[in-house]
Amino acid sequence: MPDLALERRPLGTTGLLVPSLCVGCAPLGDMPETFAYGVGEEQALATIRAALDSPFSFLDTAASYGDGESERRIGVVLRECGRLPNGVVLATKADRDLRTGAFSGDQIRRSVERSLRLLGMDRLQLCYLHDPEHIGFAAAMAPGGPVAALQRLHEDSVIEHLGVAGGPIDLMTRFIETDLFEVAISHNRYTLLNQEADPFWDVCMRHGVAALNAAPYGSGILAKGPSAYPRYMYSQASEDQLQSASALEALCERYQTPLAAAALQFSLRDPRIASTIVGMSKPQRLRETLTLAQTSIPDELWQDVAQLSTTRGDGLHA
Repeated sequence: MPDLALERRPLGTTGLLVPSLCVGCAPLGDMPETFAYGVGEEQALATIRAALDSPFSFLDTAASYGDGESERRIGVVLRECGRLPNGVVLATKADRDLRTGAFSGDQIRRSVERSLRLLGMDRLQLCYLHDPEHIGFAAAMAPGGPVAALQRLHEDSVIEHLGVAGGPIDLMTRFIETDLFEVAISHNRYTLLNQEADPFWDVCMRHGVAALNAAPYGSGILAKGPSAYPRYMYSQASEDQLQSASALEALCERYQTPLAAAALQFSLRDPRIASTIVGMSKPQRLRETLTLAQTSIPDELWQDVAQLSTTRGDGLHA
């Protein structure tokens, strides 16, 4: 298997080059209510330093991660460096107000301004409209609304490239079909347990939008195993999910392959996906992730995974 983590590829039409693995910085915002564990300041800073000194030259954060804490910690390290290192792509996301729920054009501008301040940057390479399911398509696209605010910031060169990142696939598809965005993130919906986003990648390809798959471990169950971490998409896994994860774990054990390697490579091997976003909580996760990406997996395992998925009715993309 090629060294996917070192392979740099075009990020759609942006002109940016990114590796096929991206460091997800949500855990670095210290969000125990989401991940069921916390990440202290020094551990987070050490992880960011290690990421900037690694092949993972693509970092993904958001205004809502720790309500600014992830961005602030990244900013601390960037100030140590003096600037964003050459060749590193740093993306963030503009969010609603987490306290009031406000999701207006004015709030988006405030979100971007705070991101710039916390990161210590004068412009953003890539900024996404984040979690538009909290406002809906019509309100997001309304004159003077969130999308219009992002477009104006793009026109003013405050944001170089626009993206959209969210959950519901039907909603995300509507945003892609506007042809206003260059990059799209879907999370937790293209894993060994759930292939709901499969047709979404085709939509992105038709519209020339770079597709990023986030949370290939389903927030942890496919990394640590269902017994150690019985959670999917940031909450308690269902009985069906636990049974399916256990069956996948047993299948991987039969081939002497880590479940996490199969879960990660399921995303990496899909040519429609430009980069896979993996949450990192400590420096050693970088090397561990690279090892998982390079683990040799027999073709027979993928055939059995597809058969297992067909049995469950997931419609696994071959």
